[in-house]
Amino acid sequence: MTLEIAALSNHGAWAVALIIGLVAALAVAGLLVVLVRAVADIGHSVAGLLDVAGKVAANAANIPQLEATAPVLGLIVEEAVVQDGYMNALTDGYSSGNGGR
Repeated sequence: MTLEIAALSNHGAWAVALIIGLVAALAVAGLLVVLVRAVADIGHSVAGLLDVAGKVAANAANIPQLEATAPVLGLIVEEAVVQDGYMNALTDGYSSGNGGR
């Protein structure tokens, strides 16, 4: 009896093969849809990165100008010390207790 259940007719074997083929084709189609969506998402991300990369390159172009800032800051500090000395010399002898005199 078990041999009769396991034995398929020629049409039954073809039906099983077609069902297996249909399931495999649907699985491949589903995977292709997932792949196409992933590629589109990657393309969108790359477009955004290219936009940002252009902005970064524009900002990086100003770095040589920033290197010239350090010596100027040193001069500003030196001048601030000189001005502080002048202000101290002008306010010597003046206190807030005698009405500004």
